Amino acid sequence: MPVYAAVDLGTNNCRMLIAQPRSSGFKVVGSFSRVVRLGEGLVSSDRLCDAAIDRAVEALAVCAQRMRERRVRQVRCVATEACRRAANTPDFLARVREETGLNLETITPEEEASLTLMGCVALLDRALPNALVFDIGGGSTEITWLDRQADGCLHTQGFLSLPFGVVSLTERYGHDRLHPDQFESIVESIAIALAEFDARHGISAAVRDGRVQMMGTSGTMTTLGGLYLDLPRYDRSRVDGLDMEVEAVRSLSHRLATQCCAERARHPCIGQARADLVVAGCAILEAICRHWPVASLRVADRGIREGLLLRMMGRGPRGVWPGDA
Repeated sequence: MPVYAAVDLGTNNCRMLIAQPRSSGFKVVGSFSRVVRLGEGLVSSDRLCDAAIDRAVEALAVCAQRMRERRVRQVRCVATEACRRAANTPDFLARVREETGLNLETITPEEEASLTLMGCVALLDRALPNALVFDIGGGSTEITWLDRQADGCLHTQGFLSLPFGVVSLTERYGHDRLHPDQFESIVESIAIALAEFDARHGISAAVRDGRVQMMGTSGTMTTLGGLYLDLPRYDRSRVDGLDMEVEAVRSLSHRLATQCCAERARHPCIGQARADLVVAGCAILEAICRHWPVASLRVADRGIREGLLLRMMGRGPRGVWPGDA
C-alpha cells in the first residue's frame, strides 16, 4: 500500500502523521510530535529567532528521517501563523529545504481552517443543522460557521481568523498566574471581533433556537478534556469526540488561571510543555463560550494533519470549505 505523510508546523508544535489509505479513510502507521515554540519572541521582534528556528529544523529533520524509513510516496508539509507573520520566513523555508529536503509551505488562514475542518468534521452531529468549529492555535484562532444544506453536506457560511493565540498571548501577559483583570482583558478584546462576526451571520439567534453545536480542536481543548475526565494520563481514545458541559469547563479554566505554572505542570494531562500556555487558551475559549452560550462543547483531537492526508488520498468528505469556494 502507498504511504503518505502530513506535517503541521504550528506556532508551538511540530506534528507529523504517516498513514496508508483504507476504504473508510486511512490507517496511521507512524507519528511524531514535539514542542518547538517556533513563535517564541515573534510578538516583539516580528522575526523567527535563531533558537526557535534551530528547534524547528531539528524536529523537521526527524520527520524527514522517519519518512525515509517508511518509504513515503507523497508528503505535504504546511506552516501556519508564525510563518505567516515573520519577516524572515523565506530564509527559514530555504534552510528547511537545504537541511531536511522538505518543501515546507506557508498556508493561509482559510486553508488552515479548511484542512482542520476536513480532518474533524466526521465528529459533528448530523442531527443539528449548524456548527461552530474553532481552532485555538499558537498564534491565531480560526472560527468557522457551518450550515447543513439540502444536499446533506455542511457548507461554510462564514469564517473568522483572530490574531490571538496561546503563544502570543502568553508572551504578552506572562507565563504564571493570570490576574482576573488580565483574563477579562483578553476576553473583551476577542469579544469585539466575535460581535461583528455574529451580527453578520445571525449566529446568536441560531444558538438561542438550539440549532448550533460547537466543537474545538486544539491543545487547549484536548488538555481540558483530560482534566474534565480527571485522567491519570492523557488518552486520545477517551478525549477525541468527548462532549463537555460548558459550565464545568469554565470552572476548570478559572481554576487553572489562579494556579502558578508549577502547579499546572504537575498535572499529567498538562505537563511542563503546556503549563504556561493553557490559561491563555482558556481565556480565548471563555470569550467564545460567553458570546455563544451553548450547553456543551465537543473535543476533536484531530485536524490539519488528518485533513492533509484525506485530501492527498482523495478521501475527504463532501462539502464546501473555507478557501475552496
